[in-house]
Amino acid sequence: MNKQRREALEKLRDTIEDLKGEVETLRDEEQEYYDNMPEGLKGGEKGSFAEEAISNMEEALSGLEDVQSSIENAAE
Repeated sequence: MNKQRREALEKLRDTIEDLKGEVETLRDEEQEYYDNMPEGLKGGEKGSFAEEAISNMEEALSGLEDVQSSIENAAE
């Protein structure tokens, strides 16, 4: 792989790192929202939506980590 493509991959890897940070922040905010809900709401629709959102963001983070790893492997 030439230097130009390697640098382009490194830039993508950095962009993904930034995206991961943003998703982590949103996930943490949603987790805090859920944790501070009254018990009655946690078992209801709002609590269910918050849990699902947290789970989906964790899946997104896992996917971003996989993509980032693949990019790093390609740049070697």
